[in-house]
Amino acid sequence: MMPMMRRTFATGLLTMFCVGSAPGVHASEADAEREERWQQIADYIFEDREVVPTDSLIKIDAPKRAQDAALVPITLTMPEKDKIKSVYLVIDENPIPLAAHVTFGPGADAGALHLRVRVDTYTNVHAVAETTDGKLFSNAVFVKASGGCSAPSGPSDAEAMKGMGEMRMKFAENVQQGKPTEATLMIRHPNFSGMQMNQLTRLYTPPRYVEKVTVSQGDRTVMEVTGDISLSTNPAIGFSFVPADQAPIRVVASDNKGGQWEESFDVPLATN
Repeated sequence: MMPMMRRTFATGLLTMFCVGSAPGVHASEADAEREERWQQIADYIFEDREVVPTDSLIKIDAPKRAQDAALVPITLTMPEKDKIKSVYLVIDENPIPLAAHVTFGPGADAGALHLRVRVDTYTNVHAVAETTDGKLFSNAVFVKASGGCSAPSGPSDAEAMKGMGEMRMKFAENVQQGKPTEATLMIRHPNFSGMQMNQLTRLYTPPRYVEKVTVSQGDRTVMEVTGDISLSTNPAIGFSFVPADQAPIRVVASDNKGGQWEESFDVPLATN
């Protein structure tokens, strides 16, 4: 989503989503309101493409009540992974609902994806799987959390930005060539949402967030991630890939203020 479209999206949806259901509203009425919101979001993101509910192509594991609204763990599982081209994660009631769009490349194993996100208020969380033939399928869970988008990233902006762009990669044990293996990418970045108040100046910190991450091995793309303010401070992305050779994993990350960082990680292939 281009910056101007993002601002328009936020402006158009912020008022509608921040209002929420009034106390005492009957459960069926609240469900109807949430479904109406989702249809409006889906129409905006996917335009005239049909989004079909599913309980098999994509599944969501998320806490029913988050311990920390600024660090909510989300796991997406795609049982029929060979059919999956990309996934969208949408947090319906967040100021900018589209949290991430992940496109899988030929080096990926698209069976699962792990993210940490901010949740601003009680909300449905939708995961949308795009199949290789261009169809869209969605699943949803309800998460209780509050204040995740405005939670401070640190004692000060300067402290939160220390080491910005540093990366780490953790690989699973016994990595074997040609077999799917799990890895976790961690990027040091405050991912300012624009809703956080600087504790020293009492002014709101301008948004600065990781906007794009590309992971590749050799000449094969593993995945491309387009993110927004709903990704947590110091984003962590768990994914699976299929090591093709001993080429290192290369990560290129950039944010909405023009920052760009690159790092390579040796793949610890097991020796027979």
